[in-house]
Amino acid sequence: QVQLVESGGGLVQTGGSLRLSCAASGSSFSITTMRWYRQAPGKQRELVAVITSSGSTNYADSVKGRFTISRGNAKTVYLQMNSLKPEDTALYYCNADFVQTVRGVPHSMDSWGEGTQVTVSS
Repeated sequence: QVQLVESGGGLVQTGGSLRLSCAASGSSFSITTMRWYRQAPGKQRELVAVITSSGSTNYADSVKGRFTISRGNAKTVYLQMNSLKPEDTALYYCNADFVQTVRGVPHSMDSWGEGTQVTVSS
């Protein structure tokens, strides 16, 4: 299995910035698409940003122009969050699609991190 670990969350004032990181670890795997989701208390989990292995990106309308997803290397993804608003407060999760070779057989799977809390004060 592939493990994802998020970091970089914290408390910031309205208008501030944070940079989230997600690092993948495991053996014999290659990641294709990586995503950031978020879930606020009492709300459903929502997709925030996506980046494919070719570098194509897509964003939720609510974060376009403020958030930027990027890949540091094949196993790391970042989410640069600028001009943060109180409504951005949520638990942010990293998700990745990957192919892992087990005993010579490739398996397509996905994995989730445990999340990192982002709190934006007004």
